[in-house]
Amino acid sequence: MSLEPQTPDYFLDSFPRDNFPQYVWDPRPATLPAEAWTTETTHRDGQQGGIPLTTESSLTIYDILCRFTGQSGAIRQAEFFVYRPSDRAALEGALERYQGGAPIQPTTWIRAARKDVALIGALGVRETGMLASISDYHTFHKFTPGGREQAASTYLDAVRMALDAGIRPRLHLEDATRASTDFIEYFVNAVQEVCAPSGMRPKFRVCDTMGLGLPYDDVALPRSIPRIFKRLRALGLEPEELEFHPHNDTWLVVPNCLAAVREGCAAINGTSLGKGERTGNAPLEAVLMHLIGMGYFTDGQPDFTALNDLADFYASMGEGVPAKYPLYGRDAHRTRAGIHADGLNKFWWMYAPFNVPALLGRPLEVSLTKDSGLAGLIFIVKQHLGVEVAKDDPGLQGVYDWMVAEFDHGRQTAIEWEELAPVVAQAFGVAIGD
Repeated sequence: MSLEPQTPDYFLDSFPRDNFPQYVWDPRPATLPAEAWTTETTHRDGQQGGIPLTTESSLTIYDILCRFTGQSGAIRQAEFFVYRPSDRAALEGALERYQGGAPIQPTTWIRAARKDVALIGALGVRETGMLASISDYHTFHKFTPGGREQAASTYLDAVRMALDAGIRPRLHLEDATRASTDFIEYFVNAVQEVCAPSGMRPKFRVCDTMGLGLPYDDVALPRSIPRIFKRLRALGLEPEELEFHPHNDTWLVVPNCLAAVREGCAAINGTSLGKGERTGNAPLEAVLMHLIGMGYFTDGQPDFTALNDLADFYASMGEGVPAKYPLYGRDAHRTRAGIHADGLNKFWWMYAPFNVPALLGRPLEVSLTKDSGLAGLIFIVKQHLGVEVAKDDPGLQGVYDWMVAEFDHGRQTAIEWEELAPVVAQAFGVAIGD
């Protein structure tokens, strides 16, 4: 039997030419929710993590995210601080846009305390997040004298007040991956009992506050993300009543998000481009790329090209994403290896994870180093001039000789197009615009 196929096998079910990589389920997990989506916390956790937001910049970010999500339902809510006048003005601006048809519902974030509920009573929000620190690391050291009973009593009092104001409570179970599951279950049941007479179903956000969760169901609680959501689902909570809010302290933020969805959690809370406190929140563009791969958003996907404007806006604020940040970093789709450039020239799918130019609106790029060779130079000339150049072309050889001389004289940094353009223009006798 010959090993040669009649045509190359590109596994197009997994790697379609017109979409992000797909999950080919074998079989599809029975616990996957019928719908899944994300919620945004840039105006709260992103700001808390260092993004210097004014009212104007807050609304610029909100507008970009609305353009990104469009009618896809990819981002359904965005939460805002309410403690400073500029934050309240941003919330009011977002609420006005939402009432005018913008797709992302503004909500608020407060502590689960009566005075904070009183603060949002007249703001016009219909749902609020309420910080409910749930681990003994918090309950015994945030309260005086401290402990689980005092914490639960304080939180439940605030829940009652929110219900009286007609505001749906979303309890943020802070530090859940270091918390007693028995206490979490007690508190969730207590909140549901308090809410039952109102007919208003509460939501619960599981917070992996220190990024200590693990995406495996064969490790013990409290660190197992799948086991946490399995226990919550067993309490009668529906997927749309559950949300996951992880941090990236130990590098597992995206796998933990996917584990949560696989176990029946419909909503992932994070920030676009991963901004947030310490090492950052869940990068929603990464989560959504995987959700698309899982089979969600078949009726309409978010516009990933819109996030280029967000990356540019963050850069203008001095908060740009790292050069090698996945998908949107300057070097995310840039190769410096000659063998990779040669592959791009021959069959560009060889070194592209998906159709990056079409799906992200970003080019596949080559930076020239001492290892790039003629292949890298051919690629970059074709990319910018739109012409195929043979390896023995005299003009190309002249540019290549200049490039080699640069590195032979000790240059260590890559040569980018901006520096190369005048050399190419002279060698090929063409005018190159800005």
